[in-house]
Amino acid sequence: MAYKLVTLPGDGTGPEVMREGLRVLDAVSRPLGLDWDTEPIACGGQFFLEHGVDWPADAPQKCRAADLILLGAVGWPSPKGEGPVTMPDGKMAGFSPVIGNRTRLDLYANVRPVKLYPGVSHRIHGAHKQVWEPGRVDMVLIRENTEGLYSPTGGKLSPGGVPKVGIDTRVITREGSERVIRFAFETCRARAQGAPKDGKLRVTAIVKDNVLHGCQLFRDVFFTIGEEYPEIEKDTAIVDAFTQWLIGQPEYYDVCVTTNMFGDIVTDLASVLQGGMGMAAGANIGDAHGMFEPIHGSAPRHAGQDKVNPIAMILALKEGLLWLGSRRQDDALRRAANAIEHAVTTVLAAGRPLTYDLVGHDRAAPCSEVGQAIAAAAAQAI
Repeated sequence: MAYKLVTLPGDGTGPEVMREGLRVLDAVSRPLGLDWDTEPIACGGQFFLEHGVDWPADAPQKCRAADLILLGAVGWPSPKGEGPVTMPDGKMAGFSPVIGNRTRLDLYANVRPVKLYPGVSHRIHGAHKQVWEPGRVDMVLIRENTEGLYSPTGGKLSPGGVPKVGIDTRVITREGSERVIRFAFETCRARAQGAPKDGKLRVTAIVKDNVLHGCQLFRDVFFTIGEEYPEIEKDTAIVDAFTQWLIGQPEYYDVCVTTNMFGDIVTDLASVLQGGMGMAAGANIGDAHGMFEPIHGSAPRHAGQDKVNPIAMILALKEGLLWLGSRRQDDALRRAANAIEHAVTTVLAAGRPLTYDLVGHDRAAPCSEVGQAIAAAAAQAI
């Protein structure tokens, strides 16, 4: 039986990192006998400029039918020089495959593993310096992915055709909070490793409960759900204070859970702890579907230069294979995922070939060379 794979390469460097992800997938699939029915779907700002829509009309149905979805990146500069290409409704071209899929497929948990691998420098100071030993950074950040400030409940008031008022209404529901919080506790229980600092199983709720009613509801639901997990320590942090603690003592955190916008911000901040956006993978997971992606953008200025880091895409693939392997109870998928992480670790430890963001421009290797090295190492690890 072939698994149905939908790829959404997107804009800019998205197709380049997707190419390397698929190269690695092929390398681990052949020795394990994994068969993929792969369908690429063009999407994003460049697609919109040519076709007037940001993806084909049949794309939603194809994504719904997929066993696994991989997303590259979307976003392309407007020809008018006014930010990214937008559609007539004001949404960025690329909204449909990203936010649209999250909502349509009910991908309510956005999962961001934050791990500093041996041989990788964190990006604090913006330099290639390694102050912490890698074991101090190993956490998972989980954000609610379908409501919050991204709920389509706001709008603009434009008297006389001039936008004068912009309204964004945050929506926090008990149902939405319950399911993502339970997802976080289950993730903590499954990881079973605890925080690097003390080995304790710990879930931290990131809120602004001293001010915001939605956060007070989220906090109350957090402690209610937490009663079902007596072996896990329950912890809360006010979001602004959390940003300093995240950088100052990352070893304290095991699993964190928060609302949509707060999570969007703190996960990008956390990426500096693991070597930057080129190392940061993300998962969008629901009860029936999963979409996996690097969390970096499309980087149009680097498009076509074969220079960006493909490791975030490759690690996103690893997360997707683990998720699908668990859903289908397929040990071959799990073996493939483990081989990919082993290969990434091997190449990072060797210190080459790596892209400019990890080793600087003088020692930089092309994106494709990094992908080839990881693919070869992954095939050997099977």
